[in-house]
Amino acid sequence: MEMAVADIMNLDHRIAKVRELLDTVQEDWAPVTFANSFGAEDMVLTDFIARHYPGIGMFTLDTGRLPEETYRLMKEVADRYDVRVPVYFPESAAVEAYAAQHGPNGFYESVDLRKACCHMRKVEPLKRALHGKRAWITGLRRDQAPTRKDLAESEFDAGNGLQKFSPLLEWSLSDVWDYLKRFDVPYNALHDRGYSSIGCAPCTRAITRGEDVRAGRWWWEDPEIKECGLHPGGKRRENAAAVQDLTVPG
Repeated sequence: MEMAVADIMNLDHRIAKVRELLDTVQEDWAPVTFANSFGAEDMVLTDFIARHYPGIGMFTLDTGRLPEETYRLMKEVADRYDVRVPVYFPESAAVEAYAAQHGPNGFYESVDLRKACCHMRKVEPLKRALHGKRAWITGLRRDQAPTRKDLAESEFDAGNGLQKFSPLLEWSLSDVWDYLKRFDVPYNALHDRGYSSIGCAPCTRAITRGEDVRAGRWWWEDPEIKECGLHPGGKRRENAAAVQDLTVPG
């Protein structure tokens, strides 16, 4: 189905705003990098950055529990854009200690254990990926979850000690898919099977009609606390030391 003229104009306006922000970020905030999860929003930014912004780096976090479809998309991105995205993994000793104490799927047992797993597999590798950078870029959107409604397009990330930019913050889900279709951008095949938000395989499921777009992530938890720790905000910020105690041998 072709886009309506009003939708095209709206998308053109949103594209121009993203280009304006990324122009500034590339010029004024180097070294800067983009945290690429290969979700739908991040594929929009992958297309922007790979085609127009050679001064902006890119990386991804491989938790060790990703779906096969995500790895296939990584390969497709490498072939399409002729770019190899650096991959950061969790520390093997922390993973082994967690599995020995709680089992490989201990994250199902409590919120604390789930957040400890996320800290080990995402938060700690993120800190290594961001080391030495002045800013990082995310694909966050305000309407993705209650935990993201108060985010700002540009804000200081105190936990990581650098500026954080979210160029798609005001985009709707329709905007994201209009862009992907208009520019023939590759995306994760799981989206065609009802997966609206894709993370680790054991913690992600398809959603049904009418469910929130993040309902398939950690579906057994309260929506008000469903974050992995990469994007804490305000009163929801985690006590990193307490979480780390659950993952590091002691």
